[in-house]
Amino acid sequence: MSAALDSITHAVPLGEDYPEIRESIRRICTDFPGEYWRELDARGAYPEAFVKALTDAGYLSVLIPEAYGGSGLPLRAASVILEEIHAAGCSAGACHAQMYTMGTLLRHGSEEQKQRFLPGIASGELRLQAFGITEPTTGSDTTQIKTRAERVGDHYVVNGQKVWTSRAFYSDLMMLLVRTTPADQVQRKTEGLSVLLVDMREARGNGLDIRPIKAMVNHNTTEIFIDNLKVPVANRIGDEGKGFRYILDGMNAERIIAASEAIGDARWFVRKATEYASERVVFGRPIGKNQGVQFPIARAHIETVAAEMMVRKATTMFAAGLPCGEDANMAKLLATEAAWHAAEACLQTHGGFGFAAEYDVERKWREVRVMQVAPVSTNLILANIAEHTLGLPRSY
Repeated sequence: MSAALDSITHAVPLGEDYPEIRESIRRICTDFPGEYWRELDARGAYPEAFVKALTDAGYLSVLIPEAYGGSGLPLRAASVILEEIHAAGCSAGACHAQMYTMGTLLRHGSEEQKQRFLPGIASGELRLQAFGITEPTTGSDTTQIKTRAERVGDHYVVNGQKVWTSRAFYSDLMMLLVRTTPADQVQRKTEGLSVLLVDMREARGNGLDIRPIKAMVNHNTTEIFIDNLKVPVANRIGDEGKGFRYILDGMNAERIIAASEAIGDARWFVRKATEYASERVVFGRPIGKNQGVQFPIARAHIETVAAEMMVRKATTMFAAGLPCGEDANMAKLLATEAAWHAAEACLQTHGGFGFAAEYDVERKWREVRVMQVAPVSTNLILANIAEHTLGLPRSY
């Protein structure tokens, strides 16, 4: 191996990195086959047993430092875990937030906050699964959120509403973005926002109301109504008014994690389509002999391999503490589009049977379609790259 290639391999590992973690996740996922997910999907239920299995194995605390009871591994380890979960046909949507919300708490939380919350999260005693950012009237325009927090002594009094706050019913803690200074009193629109860590066990029924949203995919998503909710000032992450910068760490991690899941989904679809195309015989020959069937599957595979390298670059940048917003956005776009093209190829390959629930194709197809919209839409990524990378005029 040349010195140049060796240096690249150390920066962005090639091949199957973290092989022990990958094999362990594959073993766990064998206990949760398609039947398990179909039954939950039919009821809109939460995969409690699956989340417990991952928690007990220590995989939801991999990003938490060893000093607080976690494994202290980099984001790439979390990326691998989620990729393998989705490649096995399972879904990490019920638990992945605990990984990406760590970015804000780990990088900007006080030592007292870390001591107070992280050991419980690492052990599974506490769940940090809810991320309260999006609002009905602002959507992706995060700087224009209306949820207001006014300081009264040693507490904030919070009023507002959040939407698409997934897993809120199954989370003990919620990372909540609020406006502590009115928008018309700040010089830059990213100023005046703060992050509060809300103890939902105390808040529910005391100013916090959670209502479910029935959606196309079973992500247990909700809308949250906040009415004079008291949150201790001690639960504010970092300095008041600087919360937008703090949540960027969580947002970048979220996009990288979503991209990792998409890579796993794409691998599942390509494998499923390849197997079916090799076995399904029509007109006296396997349908996989037809180039009209082969080519979309092959193209999806190529796109997946290429997107994975972008995901690896983004995780490397994040771990190094370097600016990685551009890389995270591009990884998310490339990986989710690869997954969507793989899903389309797989569904088309299965024909009518692709719509039958027992094949799991339609369930996974619905799951990857969501990724074109969340956690950030494809169009918003394109607009961001156009302006900030290419220098084109601002479009929004």
